[in-house]
Amino acid sequence: MAPSTRRAFLSDVGRGMLAAGLGTSLAQDLGFSTAFAAQGSDSIPLGEYASLVELMRNTPADKLQPLLALRIQNGEVELKKLIAAGALANAVTFGGCDYVGFHTAMAMLPALEMSRQLTSGREPLPVLKVLYRNAQQIQSVGGASHTELAAIHAAEHAEGDLGQQIRDACRKPDMKLGEALLTQVGDSPLDTFNALQPAIQDDMNVHRFVFAHRTYGLVGLLGKEYSYSLLRQCVRLCADHERMRIEHKQAESPIRTLMPKLLDQYKLAGKALGKRDPGDAAVEALALAIYNGPRDSAAEAAAAALAEGIDPEVVGEAISMASNLYVLRQGGDKWRTHGDSAGVHSSDATNAWRNMARVAESKHVISGLIVAAYHAGVQSAPFPTPAYPTDEQRALIKIEDAKGLLAETEDAIRNNDQGRATAAIQIYGDRGHSVDPVFDLMLKYAISEDGRLHGEKYYHTVREEYRTTRPAFRWRQVVALARVTASAYGYNRDDKQGFRAAGYDEACKLLGVEA
Repeated sequence: MAPSTRRAFLSDVGRGMLAAGLGTSLAQDLGFSTAFAAQGSDSIPLGEYASLVELMRNTPADKLQPLLALRIQNGEVELKKLIAAGALANAVTFGGCDYVGFHTAMAMLPALEMSRQLTSGREPLPVLKVLYRNAQQIQSVGGASHTELAAIHAAEHAEGDLGQQIRDACRKPDMKLGEALLTQVGDSPLDTFNALQPAIQDDMNVHRFVFAHRTYGLVGLLGKEYSYSLLRQCVRLCADHERMRIEHKQAESPIRTLMPKLLDQYKLAGKALGKRDPGDAAVEALALAIYNGPRDSAAEAAAAALAEGIDPEVVGEAISMASNLYVLRQGGDKWRTHGDSAGVHSSDATNAWRNMARVAESKHVISGLIVAAYHAGVQSAPFPTPAYPTDEQRALIKIEDAKGLLAETEDAIRNNDQGRATAAIQIYGDRGHSVDPVFDLMLKYAISEDGRLHGEKYYHTVREEYRTTRPAFRWRQVVALARVTASAYGYNRDDKQGFRAAGYDEACKLLGVEA
């Protein structure tokens, strides 16, 4: 017998168990062969998820979905484990450097949370939807034959600030050096996450922000032993962004020179975080200052607020309200507000920064919120149109009761009527009705529609921002979700109308629930 490493042996055993569990004929139908056991032996450790990961990497989406649905219905696997395996399959295949791949990874935890809000056998739908998308993209690059995230050996001990060294490696860009430096941080996932902050904050790209936040969340789902394997993807994504910037001869982000200037000007280096809440009017004024920009002014407004001792949670709330304005003011009723629109991108990015600020070291909280404000100010020039719903849109709604307003909203969604949907929800909120039925309605369409890769994230963003925004302003978040939902209905990723999310109808049939 040829010599074999322990990792290779365990990997082969896992694949053998998978083939045995599927049966020889089904394994052959799915494309497994005698070469199957030799694939990916240098991949990252997969532990208890090995067989599921290999199933997901070797199986076309339309054949994978019935297998997963059957296992769910038979009680053989929990949705949590499927998402964990899906995240690992995604990481092994893409390593954080595939556009659809990292969007899918960012949707996994929101999909799992959405499943917890469902009943009556519908719980698996959002999980199956995201795993279907995951399988489609994995197969598009060659399935299990394509591995980006291989096992890595720890680097020699490095002296100095590892966070800055990782950032500098990404700037070169030297992906391998950055990954090697990350191995030196230690065993704590939070320490690793903090070491990544200088690189994450080094450029204005919504994906590096949201991917970092969601990937750290996946570490919480899978456990400490998977921390490095997952978080090293953030290094790869940042280095890949820098590579593309250099190749396209684009200038460095101005944040690289603005940040040290603001930290020095407002004496924020080493400053203790404040706890002051200046009240509703001041928070709205800060939100408008950030929204109206320009971006340097938006960043300075956040820096000044932090220097004045305003609670970072409150500063983040103001940035979130500014991001929300992009959705509410984004042009006329025919404007696409779902997917990679300015408002959805800005809202998801700010939500990521607020969550990262709740766990990061104080110095990264300050710089991270300045980056968040700068990013919110950079989305585009302020839209000249009034915020939705306008007085004219509100005047169209003649219904007053809660049930009727929800029915009006659903009809507006199905007719892509963004104005009417926002007006009905604003009136519903003004009348003091419970928000839960609204989220239930929006959840239905967040699952069934494509959303151009952003539906799950944005739905989750709005739920979180509603809970963490003061009562005077929180319904703006829900109104924005109504607009985005009405925009997304019936459109696929190519903006062609008449489509539901890929795999959704089939998943409903497999689960025996109404589509």
